[in-house]
Amino acid sequence: MVVEFKFPDVGEGIHEGTIVKLLVKEGEIVKLDQPLLEMETDKAVVELPSPAAGKILKLNFKQGDKVKVGEVLVSIGEEGESVDEKHPVHKAVEKVVKAVTAPISRPTEPKPETGDRVLGTAHHPLASPATRKLAREMNVNLELIQGTGPGGRILSEDVHSRTSGRVATREGPHVNVKEERIKMNFDEGEKRIPLTGLRKTIAERMSYSKSYIPEAVGMDFANVTRLVAIREREKIKAAKAGVHVTYLPFIIKAVVIALKKFPKFNSHFDEEAQEIVLKPQFNIAIAVDTENGLMAPVIKNVVNKSILDIAKEIEELAEKARTRKITLDEMRGGTFTITNVGSAGGMYSVPIINPPQIAIMGIHRIKEIPVVHNGKVVPGKVMGVSLAFDHRVVDGAEATYFMNEIIRHIEDPDLLLLDMI
Repeated sequence: MVVEFKFPDVGEGIHEGTIVKLLVKEGEIVKLDQPLLEMETDKAVVELPSPAAGKILKLNFKQGDKVKVGEVLVSIGEEGESVDEKHPVHKAVEKVVKAVTAPISRPTEPKPETGDRVLGTAHHPLASPATRKLAREMNVNLELIQGTGPGGRILSEDVHSRTSGRVATREGPHVNVKEERIKMNFDEGEKRIPLTGLRKTIAERMSYSKSYIPEAVGMDFANVTRLVAIREREKIKAAKAGVHVTYLPFIIKAVVIALKKFPKFNSHFDEEAQEIVLKPQFNIAIAVDTENGLMAPVIKNVVNKSILDIAKEIEELAEKARTRKITLDEMRGGTFTITNVGSAGGMYSVPIINPPQIAIMGIHRIKEIPVVHNGKVVPGKVMGVSLAFDHRVVDGAEATYFMNEIIRHIEDPDLLLLDMI
């Protein structure tokens, strides 16, 4: 009988997806669990495997189409059958849901070498589905590109660099890619860009947050002169272990110490029950700027992780987010969010709360300015700190105490290390 494979409900508020690439054609014979297509949701790009072996009788959508949960993607049957003989998928759906929550992992395939690649080193170019889609749109052959990502992975920046004639580097500012992608000829008049995928989800969640959450914001600054010195020292040791240490792991540890002392900031607000739900885990979401929009992967169980562990996980999660290889599990469960605006600049910002969390902290670029120390004006390295919080759950005084606790540990790293013992 004919098996109708429907786009499964994977949870996390996902209602639709976009077909990035069809991996099979009508009339093709497929095996059980063979990848049928690549689907992009607002969280990740995933492969959907076949729930049955047989012949592809009908593909109901084409590349680039939007598909809602529950709609039939593919009809699979035996030779001589028609789509009129339908048999819904039951057990296969559970397998597909598990596949959707896992990252794509496809073995490399040998290919004949073409172009300016060296003969004898042919391979299937390592790139995410989103990068492959971009390459198709820009008519770029991935086999002619030397990837600058981990393990030689081809990044979107590499694709853009190929078309602009520049050499791609991992150190180039990410914002340049964005500026390049939105270039337009202003003589042609206005240009409309529809909100789709991740951008649409961001718009909906931020609109909800600003419309329904009475958000208040506190701002202060921290003298991080000593933290800068410690980080400079420790990053050399970490580099030998292959880990890039930023200031963020230290700040995350300081935040967790404060969350223990002020547990309301590590909570969710249940609007329906009108209850504050205190969370026993400390799962810190970190905002990551990607080509597709802001994503917030979650570092879970931070209490039991070292500075080095956190630094390594930040690096891994950020790369997964930028290449859309992040899984749903790595995006959920956050209890508090930190957004690092410092990488882009600016002394202060007003971050928007990510519901159902009740607070988000913004950290900013470190600047050297005159500060007063022991009655004398001396050079000091200062970092702006912003805290946006849900005024239904906490008041301004408590928010100030909470932020003071974080700043105290940032300014005195010895306290940070002492409280971590």
